[in-house]
Formats: sequence, C-alpha cells, structure tokens
Amino acid sequence: MTKSKILDTNQISQKLNRMAYEVYEKNYSEKELLLVGIEGNGYKVAERLAEILKKISPLKIKLSRIIMDKESPWLNEPKIDLADKDFLNKSVLIIDDVLNSGKTLMYAVKPFLRDPVKRLNVLVLVDRSHTRYPVKADFVGLSLSTTMQDHIEADFSKKGKETVYLT
Repeated sequence: MTKSKILDTNQISQKLNRMAYEVYEKNYSEKELLLVGIEGNGYKVAERLAEILKKISPLKIKLSRIIMDKESPWLNEPKIDLADKDFLNKSVLIIDDVLNSGKTLMYAVKPFLRDPVKRLNVLVLVDRSHTRYPVKADFVGLSLSTTMQDHIEADFSKKGKETVYLT
C-alpha cells in the first residue's frame, strides 16, 4: 500500500489558522464557544484550534470531547464530558479530522439534540465529499475528491510532525 502525503505540518497549521479566523468571524458576538472534538484525531484538531482561537480572539473557549464507537455508533450513546447545562443556548462546534461517510458526525450531534443550543456547526480538517448521511461541514480545511477505495489517514501522534496521507 502506498502513502501519498497530502498535508504536512505547515499546511495543517495554515488550514487550522484560516479556519480559526473563519470560526471567529462567524462567532464574534459570542462570549463563549464550545469546541467538542471527536475522540482521537478529532480531539487533537480541536486542541490545536482552541490554542489558535485563544490567541486571536477574546472568546472564552471551552474544550470538550465526544467518546463514541466510530465503527458502530448506533450501539452505544456517545458520551460527552459536559453536563447538559454547559451547552444550553451556547454555540457548539463539533470537530473531526476527516469527513468520510458522515456516519460519525451524524451520531456525534445526538447529545446536542436533547436541549436547545444556540448554534451547532461542524469543522473538519479534510472533507472527502463521499457522504452517505445528510451531514456537511461548515468549516473545511481541505476538500478532496477521492475514489471510494481511497483512504485518508491523519497522523497526529507526534506534535510538530502532524501529517495527512492518502492511501
């Protein structure tokens, strides 16, 4: 299996910086913004985005994570490390590394449907444009047309050496 690098560390940083400004522009009137990363690389992207937003905006940034089974999300409820009152009438940004079919994001919004939120948006680093579910990302680092056989792999295991591959 061959790997083709599609984003290196600098390119990932550029994409995250651009998206941070877009997020701030859309939420400039808010006092607080909740960044909710999907466990794994989604949470790592959320951490990086939170760092940037804290530098460029006066927004109070609250970072959280969703823990779920990405392969079979219907088997168990997604778990979020926030109480319902923490996101009541707040702006929430759900974050993942790659938007493939939309299945993970479809189930990730479930905890936010019980009580009213002010705004619910989605941010992904890479959008493959092969969604099977009615999910779209509001903020996208890179839109990439791939075949169904292609796989996108984000590697955030080494800080400062993050990479996204097409395999």
